[in-house]
Amino acid sequence: MMKDYGKPLPVIDEYSKGYWNLARQHRLSVQACRQCGHRHFPASPVCPSCLSDAQTWEVVSGRGTLVSWATFHRAYWDGFRAELPYHVCLVQLDDGPIVVGNFGSGLLPGDVKMGMPMQVEFEDVTPEISLARFVPA
Repeated sequence: MMKDYGKPLPVIDEYSKGYWNLARQHRLSVQACRQCGHRHFPASPVCPSCLSDAQTWEVVSGRGTLVSWATFHRAYWDGFRAELPYHVCLVQLDDGPIVVGNFGSGLLPGDVKMGMPMQVEFEDVTPEISLARFVPA
């Protein structure tokens, strides 16, 4: 059973719906252009490379490299207050773009270093939403 989730939840729209459907299945995906093959994230109505509106979602491995992270000492949303400080990471996916996420499994920046291999895991926060988190591979 899931606990009450008090943090902001994503607004699912026509562009991001495919991502959230796959995330619910614990599958990480990025948007891909059917015209030129460019993979990108977050969702966009057109490809940032060729401007085609022929977009789809492709499942990726979820493996990548830690590029950087930031530690937040201020709660910009009340739901984060109890977790201060909290950490946000940038991961360069092996088969896609750089994505922003949170560390999973209680990993703290003292335990990590830039360039370390990472792997996605998912946290089911509501019956409809599963969030990607990154842990050492």
